[in-house]
Amino acid sequence: MTVSFEQGPIRPPSEAGSLLIRLTRNCPWNRCAFCHTYRGETYSRRRAPEVKADIDRAAEAARSLQDLSRRLGEGGEPGPATVSALQRNPALTPAEVSVANFLLNGGRTAFLQDADPLAGPVEESAEVLRHLRKRFPSVRRVTTYCRSRTAARLGPEAFRTLKEAGLDRVHIGMESGSDAVLAFIRKGVTAEQHVAGGRAVKEAGLELSEYVMPGLGGVRWTEEHARESAAAVNRIGPDFVRLRTLAVIPTADLEREVREGRLEPLGEDDTVREIRALVEGIETETRLESDHILNLLEEVQGDLPADKDRILGVIDAYLALPEEERVHFRIGRRSCAYRTLQDRNGPLRPRVDKILEALDIRSAKDADEAIREMVKRFV
Repeated sequence: MTVSFEQGPIRPPSEAGSLLIRLTRNCPWNRCAFCHTYRGETYSRRRAPEVKADIDRAAEAARSLQDLSRRLGEGGEPGPATVSALQRNPALTPAEVSVANFLLNGGRTAFLQDADPLAGPVEESAEVLRHLRKRFPSVRRVTTYCRSRTAARLGPEAFRTLKEAGLDRVHIGMESGSDAVLAFIRKGVTAEQHVAGGRAVKEAGLELSEYVMPGLGGVRWTEEHARESAAAVNRIGPDFVRLRTLAVIPTADLEREVREGRLEPLGEDDTVREIRALVEGIETETRLESDHILNLLEEVQGDLPADKDRILGVIDAYLALPEEERVHFRIGRRSCAYRTLQDRNGPLRPRVDKILEALDIRSAKDADEAIREMVKRFV
């Protein structure tokens, strides 16, 4: 069953729950230097009848779980009794677990995948969207990934068709607005295509999230990466800018670029300085989100330009700390002990001190080397 939800055990609300609808398999452009998810995988489109049949099976699974909740006195809204019954069922399939998580979270959101789900015919995507809305009327937001090159090719009119069929939000992985960085990582798109694709989404009246990857240009392009990414954001005017700090893992081609000296990674302090330059350069109204564990400063989020001074204040407060305190916070954050700068003064400080001692970290360089290993488990 290709329609799926977040896989894994039954979870309480808020930890899982978007209905994932796979319109394509893998990615049509899997040669990016930092990509590892789709490397070597064959790309193919799924036709509308196949996807609609999966949606039908998911809807039937949802109906069965709602019937179970009624029999257990929960009125068709799966709750603790339903979860308990499901957890005692060894024959429960991954799809049923996924449907349960979807219902436990209210059945409100759906997501179109894989890496470029709108690459196929627009009318087929619209047909799937209309069928999804019919079979799952509780869904309030449908989101999709889309490549900038695909979005630019589709144009505003195609996105209007998709909006009328039920699409609400588009996520685009801009990564960088610098042509030099985009060429180096073999992104397969230019800054102008980023802007054209983003503007097509916005002109159709859809919500747009653009992802920017701090650190992607390394030491060589850090200033250009921040400056040109901010410039692209200003021209696009997305609803959200989401930060996803670079983490280089062994299975990505970018690791070879680092190993052979063609890319010098930024240390965490310099990455924070790059984010500061990016925030300073963004002039359009947008929501900045730092909603990923790879980002050092989770507090760097808010509405721009209204919250810019506060956001820059968080960054400056971190950079003003003595080096030993910055190192302490970085290790605390990467070991998942800390979320905010103020957590350094809380009850978990002794635990972080012990981690520092165990890792024999005595300098910022030692910390950066240890952290590069720690963050690999986050990707």
